[in-house]
Amino acid sequence: MQTLDLIDRKILAELMRDATIPIAQLAHRVGLSQTPCWKRVQKLQTQGVIRGRVALVDQARVGFGLTVFVGIEAGDHSAAWRDTFMAAIAKLPQVMEVNRMAGDLDYLLRVVLPDMPAYDAFYGNLTQTVAIKRVTAQFVMEQVKAGTVYPLNTTTH
Repeated sequence: MQTLDLIDRKILAELMRDATIPIAQLAHRVGLSQTPCWKRVQKLQTQGVIRGRVALVDQARVGFGLTVFVGIEAGDHSAAWRDTFMAAIAKLPQVMEVNRMAGDLDYLLRVVLPDMPAYDAFYGNLTQTVAIKRVTAQFVMEQVKAGTVYPLNTTTH
């Protein structure tokens, strides 16, 4: 884990809430002047702590009303299979997350799609491209909570 001081954590907390905050306002909120604040932001970017800045978009309003958690159990655990799997996943923009798991599943994917026929096409494409022992799918009925802000300690050193 990267060692972050209190000011760095405050900067990150503010940017996670709203990455469009002007540097003057950010500096004021974290108790710095603008130049030192900007230098810290640049340092956090250079170190890879801040990986990017994005707009959070309502997925249903842009045509992706279906979220599916797809569990993958590999029949083969070789480096060649992993390379084939990762290459296939890289070509599927519907895959928002790929997580390598411990337990019954080898990988858990979060996939967003317009509808069930789109999932069926996704499933067919994936299983024709990569030899998979077992695929399971869990369809999201309602997203109850989703967050992008990590609960950083912004009150004590």
